[in-house]
Amino acid sequence: MDTAKLELAVQRYREAEEALEAAHADVRAEAVAALREAPGQEGEAEIARITGWTPEFVLGLLNGRG
Repeated sequence: MDTAKLELAVQRYREAEEALEAAHADVRAEAVAALREAPGQEGEAEIARITGWTPEFVLGLLNGRG
């Protein structure tokens, strides 16, 4: 059985997962920074609009739940 293609696909998949996790962490960090710069409903609404996250999730970022 030749598994070279499978091994390559798994490696690419793992690298993509790691990149996605890192990007998600970056987005959360930038969202928290933006919330601190523009606190209040307008800032929260703008972050929700840009990210597609719910307003509840955006609020949770400040409380360490995101």
